[in-house]
Amino acid sequence: MKVATWNVNSIRTRLQIVTDWLQQQQVDVLCLQETKVQDQDFPRSPFTDLGYHVYISGQKSYNGVAIISLNPLTEVSYGFSPIVGNEIDNTEELDQQKRVITGIADGVRIVNLYVPNGSALGSDKYAYKLEWLKTLEIYLQKLQTQTSEICVCGDFNIALENKDIYTNQTRDNHIMSSPPEREALNQVLALGFQDAFRKFNSEPGQYSWWDYRTGGFARNRGWRIDHHYLSTKLYQQAKECWIDIEPRKLEKPSDHAPVVVVF
Repeated sequence: MKVATWNVNSIRTRLQIVTDWLQQQQVDVLCLQETKVQDQDFPRSPFTDLGYHVYISGQKSYNGVAIISLNPLTEVSYGFSPIVGNEIDNTEELDQQKRVITGIADGVRIVNLYVPNGSALGSDKYAYKLEWLKTLEIYLQKLQTQTSEICVCGDFNIALENKDIYTNQTRDNHIMSSPPEREALNQVLALGFQDAFRKFNSEPGQYSWWDYRTGGFARNRGWRIDHHYLSTKLYQQAKECWIDIEPRKLEKPSDHAPVVVVF
């Protein structure tokens, strides 16, 4: 099974890039983030014409997630609420931003996430991010009671290790690498999830996001913030995982590259 995650930074802007890549790579499941489009305006037909099934949760101009799957998904749900219920008082408020979609593909629970960026340390958006991650922990605990094979993927907006960032300067005081963010994500992973990419590549200098400004990609001044975290059995079955930087070289690309895992 071949699963990819990709923050496309507007599906309508990158549609040709994404569909061309999909035909080249022939993935079974493609998880998209930052689709930035309302559900009724999502470009479904370019994917269905390729034989894929489309599941979307979007909003105008911001956020938005989608799963593009060769085989139909089962047990599809959107947001935290269907799984967490009333266990968290403000779950519905967290779900107003379209950041979570899940479904089962060929027996594997795929969880596609767009984790909040957090904006700046100490801001309201930073507090929201930490609260969101705590809710994610509860959400995944609930899913684990239903199935043992889970692939949690997406744009996490967190570089978990120092080698996931091109520079060590000010990392502890930088959004996406502060100790509270890393600790919150580590709490989620402590449920039994492991980083598929690091199973095969322990070297620094491997990134999935480069700022459009200051020639980030050309200078490889990047961050590894897009991840596949696998439950124990899937992690053991993982055969390879890589970051495909080729789409980032194209004209008007997303600032993120797709990350692919095979298990």
